[in-house]
Amino acid sequence: MTQSPVWHPFTQHGLQEPIPLVERAEGAVLYTADGREVIDAISSWWVTTHGHCHPRIVSAIAEQAGKLDQLIFAGWTHEPAEKVARGLLDLLPVSLPHVFFSDSGSTAVEVALKMALGYWHNIGQPRHRILVMQHSYHGDTIGAMSVGERGVFNQAYDKLLFDVGVIPYPYQGAEQATYDALETACRQSDTAAFIVEPLILGAGGMLVYPPEVLREMHAICARHGVLFIADEVMTGWGRTGTLLACEQAGVEPDILCLAKGITGGSMPLAVTLASAAIFDAHYSTDRSKTFYHSSSYTANPIACAAAVANIAMWHDDSVREGLADLCQRQSEGLAKLAQVPGITNTRQCGTIIALDYAVGEGSGYLSNLQPRLLAFFRERDLLIRPLGNTVYLMPPYCITPEQLTTLHDALAEAAGLVAA
Repeated sequence: MTQSPVWHPFTQHGLQEPIPLVERAEGAVLYTADGREVIDAISSWWVTTHGHCHPRIVSAIAEQAGKLDQLIFAGWTHEPAEKVARGLLDLLPVSLPHVFFSDSGSTAVEVALKMALGYWHNIGQPRHRILVMQHSYHGDTIGAMSVGERGVFNQAYDKLLFDVGVIPYPYQGAEQATYDALETACRQSDTAAFIVEPLILGAGGMLVYPPEVLREMHAICARHGVLFIADEVMTGWGRTGTLLACEQAGVEPDILCLAKGITGGSMPLAVTLASAAIFDAHYSTDRSKTFYHSSSYTANPIACAAAVANIAMWHDDSVREGLADLCQRQSEGLAKLAQVPGITNTRQCGTIIALDYAVGEGSGYLSNLQPRLLAFFRERDLLIRPLGNTVYLMPPYCITPEQLTTLHDALAEAAGLVAA
């Protein structure tokens, strides 16, 4: 077989690591061209919720593909998009009456930032400074990188990134330092918005903080009129044990970003929901106040049809019951993993568990343990992507008890690599 011309994301091709060819998927399993059955332990990058190729979602996609495949969304509309928007307003435990469509988590964040800055511009207040949390990650476009952690992900593009205010991560026992820094930053007259990943930071190392911290950060922003942006691209759609992470803190953000699981993980789609105040700041007979953002595939009808099917499934009690069961099984597995020598800092947020392998100074995203862990899991037919010496499980909700036990056992066995 000749070398593939494909340039893969987050892949160092110079390491010559094997790239499996997947032919089909079902439930929590990927089937490769060489006959292997691989357990998808990370929901194919955090997107697959109910399982791969879920019949209800696949059927909705097929039906819509034969009716309307694509439509310009500037000044036009279609039934699937209208159903998604109304379905979200009916389902979500927040009051955000305006839904703006885009294509990915990164673009949902870009939209949120532009909405926030456009709001202040249109009401005539010179606020432009964005606050971010230390260790955060919000995507790979320029704006999204600007509000994420600076480091190996974006050092080549540093000169393009705009300046932000960084709020320290609320480590246990040091939460007050976070509150004080946020309070000070919010007092500045040019502060426009604070963007956060609620309850758990994803690519930053699966760092978990409690709902009361989220609640207090939101309260500080509210006191100073600073817009609060919740990036629930990863945390939404049940990952933290509830439909949205924000609901565990009783928080209603000014702007909410959703993507990944909005279609059950089947199709690219994203939305950014905004408060009435933000929409009203752009609502005018003055065309210069128009919200100037779009992409060619905004609110693609086929992707929207998948989202409609997904939203309908969240009205089924069985989905939430399955979610609670998965949280419990993950908790039981994590308790056993916490007793394994070489494993440290075990943590859980809903359906997600994470742990660190104790490698001392060799920790971090570029830990030398990472390639060995990746090979270890790949050889055992498990799709697990370590974040350096940090490993996490974020499986589809349909994963069986037997499959989950296999994953927990593999994490325990991998601790042997630390001493090797």
